[in-house]
Amino acid sequence: MSIVRLKNSILSGEITVPPSKSAAHRAMICSFLAGAGSVQPITSSNDMRAMKQVISALNSGSDTIDCIESGNTLRFMIPVAAALGRKCTFVGSGRLPERPITEYLRLLPEHGVECICENGKIPLSIKGKLTSGVFEIPGNISSQYITGLLFALPLLDGDSKIVITTKLESKPYVDMTIKILSDYGIAVEETEYGYFVKGSQKYTVRDYTVESDWSQAAFFLVAGAIGGDITLKGLDLTSTQGDKEIINVLKRFGADITTDGNTIRCKKSSLNGITVDVTDIPDTVPAIVVAAAYAKGTTVICGGERLRLKESDRITSVVSNLKKMGVDACERQDGMVIVGGEPHGAMLDGYNDHRIAMAFSVAALCANGETQISDAQSVNKTYPDFYNDYNSLGGKADVICDMR
Repeated sequence: MSIVRLKNSILSGEITVPPSKSAAHRAMICSFLAGAGSVQPITSSNDMRAMKQVISALNSGSDTIDCIESGNTLRFMIPVAAALGRKCTFVGSGRLPERPITEYLRLLPEHGVECICENGKIPLSIKGKLTSGVFEIPGNISSQYITGLLFALPLLDGDSKIVITTKLESKPYVDMTIKILSDYGIAVEETEYGYFVKGSQKYTVRDYTVESDWSQAAFFLVAGAIGGDITLKGLDLTSTQGDKEIINVLKRFGADITTDGNTIRCKKSSLNGITVDVTDIPDTVPAIVVAAAYAKGTTVICGGERLRLKESDRITSVVSNLKKMGVDACERQDGMVIVGGEPHGAMLDGYNDHRIAMAFSVAALCANGETQISDAQSVNKTYPDFYNDYNSLGGKADVICDMR
């Protein structure tokens, strides 16, 4: 385990945002199912390593599929393996064995796949070949289930329907999946009930260029808004990534943001509290929380009940750390209420959650006094160069090993 020691500092300058994990994962699966083609650029993050490892295991016929700590990889690849008729066992580490896969345990046996596991979580063993048909699934649990099915169903002999039984949350992530599937020659029709997927489709071989990651950009945009002057390069304002909504959220706070092509600049601003529904942008919440901590007045965050099922319970995690920094904050079942103030340095818990570590590293920038955050190594899950970029902009982050 590592600890990061952070001192008050002002971030200024420009960086290029790393490639999107969400887009890269989707393109890597499509490339695997096409049988060839490159996907570039990708980072050296743990989540990228997990997807590479799983694809390699499926290619080699391994009967153990280790998703490490990657929820995307697990939920995307279970139906893919089932569609390919693979007999294998999915395993993982960290908090991944605590994250539910309940919907697959109901759906897959209805379509020819035997599932063996305990308590609705991994390890999960599957056997049999997925068959086409009607797949009914709630839209308010995780869009990852729907994305996983969208990769698998085109491979089946018959046509299929995905029937969404409740309001679909995080729809932009499904839209991204459909866009990338289209890039690989796969057609998905959006309907009034959900999605129609024709069977016996073929993935097209192609080389794919991965766009930059809006969810990672969010942290540095907030860093600019609370006390810096940061320019981010390489972002696509027409992206299907839902997390680009962070620009509009920060503008509602009062942030000074300007755009020029694929370049975005955010400068120190006077922020005011807002109410924000994060139903479609849950991954931006840790960054939004930091803006709220430095804003005048009260911020209400709602629509985020699924945050409790992430790498940590992100509602509890952020509220606990905010309180340690002297910020008035309280939990709600689907979010939190934050009264902005003057955060001070503190000993914080990173909860082995990459977004918590990155968010509170940004919060430390304008805090009075030194801040230390445990589990600093968790940023390697998605953004291994985070502290390098942070320091290159003038930050004072010292990552040290905890030898206890």
